[in-house]
Amino acid sequence: MTGTCALDAENCEESVRRSWPGKRGHPFDPDPEHLATSLRIVCRQFGAADFGDALMAHNEAVDVVLVGAGIMSATLAVLLKELDPGLKLEVVELMDSGAAESSNPWNNAGTGHAGLCELNYTPPAADGSIDIKKAVHINTQFEVSKQFWAYLARKGTFGSARSFINPVPHLSFVQGENGISFLKTRFEAMSRHHAFSSMEYTEDKVKLAEWMPLMMPGRPADERIAATRMMNGTDVNFGALTNQLLSHLSSAPGTQIKYRSRVTNLTRNGAGWTVSVKDVNGGGTREIDARFVFLGAGGAALPLLQLSGIEESKGFGGFPVSGQWLRCDNPEVVKHHQAKVYSQAAVGSPPMSVPHLDTRVVDGKKSLLFGPYAGFTTKFLKHGSFLDLPLSVRLANIKPMLAVARDNMDLTKYLVSEVMQSMEQRLESLRRFYPEAKAEDWRLEIAGQRVQIIKKDAKKGGVLQFGTELVSAKDGSLAALLGASPGASVTVSIMLELLERCFPEKTRTEWAAKLDEIFPAREKLLETDAQLYERISTQNDEALELVEKSSQEHSFA
Repeated sequence: MTGTCALDAENCEESVRRSWPGKRGHPFDPDPEHLATSLRIVCRQFGAADFGDALMAHNEAVDVVLVGAGIMSATLAVLLKELDPGLKLEVVELMDSGAAESSNPWNNAGTGHAGLCELNYTPPAADGSIDIKKAVHINTQFEVSKQFWAYLARKGTFGSARSFINPVPHLSFVQGENGISFLKTRFEAMSRHHAFSSMEYTEDKVKLAEWMPLMMPGRPADERIAATRMMNGTDVNFGALTNQLLSHLSSAPGTQIKYRSRVTNLTRNGAGWTVSVKDVNGGGTREIDARFVFLGAGGAALPLLQLSGIEESKGFGGFPVSGQWLRCDNPEVVKHHQAKVYSQAAVGSPPMSVPHLDTRVVDGKKSLLFGPYAGFTTKFLKHGSFLDLPLSVRLANIKPMLAVARDNMDLTKYLVSEVMQSMEQRLESLRRFYPEAKAEDWRLEIAGQRVQIIKKDAKKGGVLQFGTELVSAKDGSLAALLGASPGASVTVSIMLELLERCFPEKTRTEWAAKLDEIFPAREKLLETDAQLYERISTQNDEALELVEKSSQEHSFA
């Protein structure tokens, strides 16, 4: 059957706008001439006699498809619906529930990364001074995350914020003269900044026994140790947070969350994308036309980004690192430790090997985690395939990947040594923190996968990057998040960067007022304005039930 489109260009534009509403402003709003041209193509493709026939034959259409039901996609989806409640969104997830991979509470340490205790965020310079810029930036990024959660808490989105965030002091712990010298210099540098002005430092063993009672018994009397403490640290159950955001989303008009669904293809479709989605249970495949696609699928984001074929994806590779923890649920042990205690990584070890002994609060129950112990697998997801790494090799990224393999033999040896460790060797590492640890109180748990970023480098050919990176198409129609830590803690800042990059016009105009309402202070202001930082931080902590509310009312404008 063949036919011709009976509508002229003006009517074509108007008809499409009725079915795909929006105002001018890329990428949600294609050019009118492009709309008319696209419609003619659809009419020819389906042999439709008019626009109505063509529309009936066409794919499902939404404004946004988000791939992966973890903390990243859930945050972006809720943020978009706050900015434009009329948007039509679909979240596509391979597993049968949200937060099944990296966002799951037992697949990460649950640290609300705020630069309070992570010693690798404050590296010493050649002259012995301490650079605190990274710690300050991550701290203000976490405050931005807290602003969003506090805004939602005030709206009643969460039954209780304590279901996902709890106050847990953050401590840095060092041993030996070199460690003490470093920590003291770090303390002096950090405590001068308003974000860390409440930091405490001590070498006094009586005080240390108050701060970390589980860790002091059994130590040699002459051992030199020191610690810093920040009382405003947090433990975050990112799994619970993710699922509450998804539950909130599922009740919003124009939103679908589809589980057991695998994205099998991403194809350019005019100004947007056609997303091919296979039902894992039923086997059928459907096509979704979307104006914007976000790939927030953790380790699977890289192969999906490669599937898109965008120029900006060329040269990226992934280096998967697995993790393991020792976990203790014995209440007689757990009750003696109420802190997240971070120390220094062994000389030559990668950043992900920084050891820490953590209080975890999951579903109202306290446990302890120690680790991480790194490992290596070729899977990009905990539930992934051993073919993930080899299938990610492309002509465009083979040079960077080979360069990273050449330059990181020490990392490879380290990962192999970690994999080969016995339980007793793992306990020896734990006893640096907790000298009286007993094997029967601890069990080994497998953590989530972390796919570290490999990217092109002009000098070396390729470099291994520890952190996160947002990759987006030039036209703003697709974005992917690659990498790992500090990840979930700074999700909101990353998603705001995505909005500013992919929707620059909207963030400057029609979304600006709402963004200012949700985020009264962004990172740069928080870094420099001590009074503003104190006010915003206090408001956040009160709304999130991290501190008792003061009698004085605050303005959120």
